[in-house]
Amino acid sequence: MRPSGRDLRQMRPISIETGVMRHAEGSCLIRCGETHVLCSASIEDNPPRFLKGTGLGWVTAEYGMLPRATNTRNRREAAQGKQSGRTQEIQRLIGRSLRAGVDRVALGERQITIDCDVIQADGGTRCASITGGWVALRLAVNKLLKAGVLTSDPIVDHVAAVSCGIYAGQPLVDLDYAEDSEAGTDGNFVLTGKGRLIEVQMSAEGATFSRDQMSTLLDLAEAGMAELVAAQKAATA
Repeated sequence: MRPSGRDLRQMRPISIETGVMRHAEGSCLIRCGETHVLCSASIEDNPPRFLKGTGLGWVTAEYGMLPRATNTRNRREAAQGKQSGRTQEIQRLIGRSLRAGVDRVALGERQITIDCDVIQADGGTRCASITGGWVALRLAVNKLLKAGVLTSDPIVDHVAAVSCGIYAGQPLVDLDYAEDSEAGTDGNFVLTGKGRLIEVQMSAEGATFSRDQMSTLLDLAEAGMAELVAAQKAATA
């Protein structure tokens, strides 16, 4: 039995509320159980310097966690004068995951920045950020299409992510903190709506895992993705 009482294959309740930020070109508040992340998309007409004159656009991301997103207060990284290695790794993951679902030629020479701010954490914050970040990106691109700035849709597929792991010897999908902190094996799966893999992060936290176990976790991730993509479609319809 999972600490939450969920079935081994059961996702946490997912909700995505859009239009939560007045000034952002796209925004949403995604809730995956008790993990809540505010995602916004900001459009800049100029791409990064290294893309000037290439005709290519860019999607990047920034990630942060509010001081009381967890059960104890964490110091703001701005107050410490630098980002942690964990923060840098997560925001790079979000950026490259979302870029995998974008035709950068169709986007043109502009940059869209996705900001993901964790307001409450209970495991799976990077996965929720990717899933919600895609919604914010979709809404921002919709505005460009509606305004006639873009003539073709640069978003080629949905992008979402889910955590899976082995807890007490059992493969689970969508781990919350109680499960994640005690998992023998922990993984994050980033996929497209068509089921193509973008990135897999797997690590043996307390015990090694077999190839068959990894395949089982991928099966769980693919099933969970169907729910995430359905929630994305409902939010952007």
